[in-house]
Amino acid sequence: MLVTIPSFALQGIDAVRCDVEVSLQSRGLPRIALVGLPDLAVRESIERVKSAMAASGFEPPRHRTTISLAPADLRKQGPAFDLPIAVALLLAAPDAADGRGGGTGGDRVPDVGAWMLAGELALDGSLRSVRGAVGMALLARRLGLAGIVVPADNAREAAVVEGMDVRAAGALPEVVAFFRGACVLPKAEPVDVRGAIAVTAPAVDFREIRGQGPAKRALTIAAAGGHNALLIGPAGCGKTMMARALPGIMPPLEPDEALEVTRIWSAAGAGAPRLVTERPFRAPHHTASTVALVGGGAAGVPRPGEVTLAHHGVLFMDELPEFGRSALEALREPLEDGFITVARAHGSARFPARSILVAAMNPTARGNRGAGTRGAREQEKYMERVSGPIVDRIDLHVEVRAVPFERLAAAPVGEGTAELRSRVMAARAVQRARQGAVLNAHLRGKALDAAAELDAAGRALLGEAIGQLGLSARAYDKVRRMARTIADLDGVAQVSAVHVAEAVQYRVLDRHAG
Repeated sequence: MLVTIPSFALQGIDAVRCDVEVSLQSRGLPRIALVGLPDLAVRESIERVKSAMAASGFEPPRHRTTISLAPADLRKQGPAFDLPIAVALLLAAPDAADGRGGGTGGDRVPDVGAWMLAGELALDGSLRSVRGAVGMALLARRLGLAGIVVPADNAREAAVVEGMDVRAAGALPEVVAFFRGACVLPKAEPVDVRGAIAVTAPAVDFREIRGQGPAKRALTIAAAGGHNALLIGPAGCGKTMMARALPGIMPPLEPDEALEVTRIWSAAGAGAPRLVTERPFRAPHHTASTVALVGGGAAGVPRPGEVTLAHHGVLFMDELPEFGRSALEALREPLEDGFITVARAHGSARFPARSILVAAMNPTARGNRGAGTRGAREQEKYMERVSGPIVDRIDLHVEVRAVPFERLAAAPVGEGTAELRSRVMAARAVQRARQGAVLNAHLRGKALDAAAELDAAGRALLGEAIGQLGLSARAYDKVRRMARTIADLDGVAQVSAVHVAEAVQYRVLDRHAG
């Protein structure tokens, strides 16, 4: 008897079809052979499946059994194959009822070949959640399957995919009874992604941050145009507080952004299975490895790293020079292109990585800058830990000064998070009307030329800045993008010298050519 049940395997954050084929032969000694490039977690599924079947009152197979995970050349990882393997074994048994092996189905008995299954089995037969349920639902919809069966903990997560019949199961007997026509699994209610999206609750309100008006202005520009920022200032001046306040002034996620972020977090197994409704904020420690930042893994299919988990949100890297040199250099491509491709011996994966990088650093290793030429030398030496190409890829270089006592002791003044968010959303609405979903920070080529056309005075000023500061071609484009965002915040269609002047002042770390 042969039974085939659709399931899936993760390739990065994408789900690819993987069929679980079970064949029972009447001849030969009883044994189970599992083939199809399974990793250790998949090979161990045999023991979990046998224990779950016995605990659920089912007779483990007493035939010569072959379990194949197809396609055979795709490496399989994780415990998600437990459920389809167990169901296929039980439906392939000689006394199994209708519904086995992709049977004819009908009004009562679902066609097992038209449903995608995934779930980890506990030894008592209950189901545990798995990674990648959102990608699984997207794959099943693309293949035109009738629906998916997932553990109850994954049901709400998978239900964010519109038009997919998601059935929640708590234990193995429920799923077997469903495919034998003896019960109906509860259907997960579709999730209204747009209605669930919320404004990110600010960890810190900008009004609570004393002083730092120029830095707040720079972060408002970063949020409005999607620009990266580097905050440089003495220890304890508020750099971390401002970085944590940044997501609060960003607009709410769009529905397609929320679905994409949820798919990433689902594939990575980051947190409890849920719909991600707020912009991510990731703050890896400066001891994080290159793999932790950009993705990968010691073996098997690469997993997403922090730069991908921050997609459509904020990646905060405090104490930037203390990160390993190789880890920082690995950020070159994602900062420029918005994605990263991780290649390994057993496969490669392309991960989205379009976030706002906010980096913070002290001027020297001791936390503040000394006076005179000695202090300047110490700062220059400390800055050398961050390569020029990385600094060049960061749009705004912001000097953050220590706050005097009078400001610290005074009552909070200035715009708060709600007011700044309103201004950012207005600027983003202008961008969307002009260039669609592409933010100013991501404009290139002709699109940048059309959107950021400078007036005569602006062109002259930018030309002078290039000559005096030795700006690179990349920095030239970044100045134009920032000037476009500043004009959008001001509600002005024409980018003028005033906007260019403000943008140029954020390139304080650019070095003279030669």
